[in-house]
Amino acid sequence: MAGKKILGDERRSVILDHLMTEQIPITGGDLAKLANVSRQVIVSDITLLKAKGEPIIATSQGYLYMPSTNRDSMAERIVACQHPPDRAEEELLLLVDHGVTVKDVKIEHGVYGDLTASIMVSNRKEVEQFLSKIRKTNASFLSELTDGVHLHTLMAPNEDALVKAVDALKQAGFLIESHN
Repeated sequence: MAGKKILGDERRSVILDHLMTEQIPITGGDLAKLANVSRQVIVSDITLLKAKGEPIIATSQGYLYMPSTNRDSMAERIVACQHPPDRAEEELLLLVDHGVTVKDVKIEHGVYGDLTASIMVSNRKEVEQFLSKIRKTNASFLSELTDGVHLHTLMAPNEDALVKAVDALKQAGFLIESHN
């Protein structure tokens, strides 16, 4: 049962409205069904919306509208970590169990410079979905390009939660500490 294709600006308006009303990520496939277009059209629409300044982020679970008011009330910190791929789940679970959202992962590549990928996991279910996608697609972790060295941007409701999470990373041997 084919529905009517939503065109151009109207489609982008529908996508934006849908993203703004949801508190959870929405997949490109779900947005494509909503607008009766291909997933690739949605990817282009999201790019256009981002170019207009809409705070949409792509996560491993789908697209998420992140107005600055939500981000501004969060404490944020960048941490340097190192571990082999088989400890990624342990690292992510440790962080979300401390009430921290892992916003992204960043590496410094010898050719491409800084490479950043959105992760946006805040709980065990999202971590499992992220890791499941990695396994299903046989993708590599970015940190595999840098012998496990990577940065994470962490967000938490308050600074105390970040301090406790960073201390737990240190205790588990994930944190790279500066030696001055």
